[in-house]
Amino acid sequence: MVIVSVFVQICHLSNVPQLWYLMNNMTEKNTPGAGFVEGVIITTAKGFGFVSVGEDSPRENDIKIEAGFLNTALPRDRVKIRLNAKMGDLQQTGEVTEILARNKITFVGTIDIDGGSTFLIPQDTRVYVDFLIPNPPQDQKLQGKKVLVRLSDWTDPKKNPTAEIIEVLGQAGDNETEIRAIVLDKGLQMELPEEIHREADELKKTAPAFIAEEAKKRRDFKSVTTFTIDPADAKDFDDAISIQTLANGDIEVGVHIADVSAYVKPHMAIDEEARSRATSIYLVDRVIPMFPEVLSNDLCSLNEKEDKLVFSAVFTFAPEAFSDPKTKVVVKDKWFGRAIINSAKRFTYENAQEILDKGEGLFYNELNMLNVMAKKLAAQDKEEGAISFEHEEVRFELDENKKPIRVYTKTFQDTNKLVEMYMLLANKKVAEFVSSKLGDSTGKLAHPDHVNDLFIYRIHDEPKPERLIELSKFVAGLGYKLPVKEGRVSSTDINKFLESIKGKPEETMLNTATVRTMAKAIYSTNNIGHFGLAYEHYAHFTSPIRRYPDVMVHRILAHFLADEKVTKDEMEEYRKLASHSSEMEKLAADAERASIKFKQAEYMNERVGKEFMGTISGVAEWGVFVEEEETKCEGLIRISDLGNDYYIFERDKYRIVGKTKHERFVLGDKIKFRVKGVDLEKKSIDYELIK
Repeated sequence: MVIVSVFVQICHLSNVPQLWYLMNNMTEKNTPGAGFVEGVIITTAKGFGFVSVGEDSPRENDIKIEAGFLNTALPRDRVKIRLNAKMGDLQQTGEVTEILARNKITFVGTIDIDGGSTFLIPQDTRVYVDFLIPNPPQDQKLQGKKVLVRLSDWTDPKKNPTAEIIEVLGQAGDNETEIRAIVLDKGLQMELPEEIHREADELKKTAPAFIAEEAKKRRDFKSVTTFTIDPADAKDFDDAISIQTLANGDIEVGVHIADVSAYVKPHMAIDEEARSRATSIYLVDRVIPMFPEVLSNDLCSLNEKEDKLVFSAVFTFAPEAFSDPKTKVVVKDKWFGRAIINSAKRFTYENAQEILDKGEGLFYNELNMLNVMAKKLAAQDKEEGAISFEHEEVRFELDENKKPIRVYTKTFQDTNKLVEMYMLLANKKVAEFVSSKLGDSTGKLAHPDHVNDLFIYRIHDEPKPERLIELSKFVAGLGYKLPVKEGRVSSTDINKFLESIKGKPEETMLNTATVRTMAKAIYSTNNIGHFGLAYEHYAHFTSPIRRYPDVMVHRILAHFLADEKVTKDEMEEYRKLASHSSEMEKLAADAERASIKFKQAEYMNERVGKEFMGTISGVAEWGVFVEEEETKCEGLIRISDLGNDYYIFERDKYRIVGKTKHERFVLGDKIKFRVKGVDLEKKSIDYELIK
């Protein structure tokens, strides 16, 4: 038995407020009239938390749990809390009385050996306490190593949680160690089980005969001009576009999507693994696919000059829609169904753009027609309220050791927008088609008692009223107007506002502030529309190789096209999987951002002492965050490094102001800075102001 000193354990209880509570052995309060509620908690490094009792993610205006009253709750655990008596307009508070369900029981961190005891310092700063490892392996030098542990026991908040080591990941700072740590700490998986690869290999063996048989049943597009347009480094191709002129002069455009569901049937081992993962994970140096590469890069991928099975959305337009700038784009006819294609060309965004720019080259006429139409579709969407935020993607050039030697932003060209607009069109029209089968134009279900009157929508809620009101006040202070009425604003008015700030010095700041008011898009069987796109009906249909909801949409669409009912059990699965997919999407996005931050920290670690220009991208009580202009590497200038003054954080005005000298640091300001230091372990960069 390992005897751990009380002092060492106390040193690893991470925050003073909780320690004060434990040392004073405070008893639970039983406030008269207090009730109990259940919800999901988020915790902070300082040892307090917020509990959401609704379906939304926890927010700061939910129930606050002060330090000392978490009762062993960890991030995103489902908890039971006792509400304290509400004090006027102050935020509702409470205390955790029971852990109903742990969000996860595996954690990643760095080993610290202290006084003969082994602790894990969690990588996730929201985990406010260190883990004691009672029986560490004795044959390895663990100090400073990153490891994956499993929580063994934590029922007493006066003690550290105990855990056992599952896997030693490697030395902190090493690329493979850090990337693996990022993925595993999110509760995600790296490798696919061997069983999945065996099942995929069996599918490949039977694929030629299967495709030949399927070709007899499907609409044949093999002789129609079809091509893919993707990033240069893409290995899996979900979508292809075809275009042809019909005998009557109309133009037919086909959006052809890899027919994954033709190969992957419900509850196969591959399917079970994919629904668990829900999404592929796109990290800086690799893709962790949802499906085995035999499927994602081979059987299902719409590779050049290969017969491929697809699920298609085909649209017919009058020729004037392409040739006359004043003619509105209207879909004259549409067809949804399974087909077979043979892509004539695998374009990259860059070489397709080069053909458009030169006005000549392979399939120039087809590319140009599609581009003209895409621009008109984008303009129409914007007129109808689709919000058009400018967005940039950070890309890295890595050396043979996967160290970043160049960081740059991806250029968003006409060809990117071309593909985007036809994917949006297909997603929208598929959702409209299924919804038309469900009920009338008012959204009332045609058969309210039928379980098959459901679908997997991609929904986007309106911004929260309190956020809009705060934003409206902020922009008004800068001389702009965002009309918020009764806590609501139309997407059209947001677009007008974004247009009004274009080219202005404060454009970046106001764009950032506006983005931060927006809700997150999620998957749901309950359609409320898509606020950002201004669509009443929207779904994800176009990327089944990398998103499981698209596979579900394909299966449901197939049911409707065959006039089949969706079973009660199947729809119950879809309801649960919609929520699960939203959660997994968020975790994958978090992992992607963490991998970017790690590579940015690595890049700036080689440039300590160098000077750059940047933009203030965030403000907080402890300082200002600054984004470097070219690389978008974000670092913190601590408030102590801003100057010789007492600084006040004005949250509602997105700024920090000096009390004596009145120097202001406002979101969106341009400043000059020097790289002060980098912490690769925390993936953080410190800057210092140059005046």
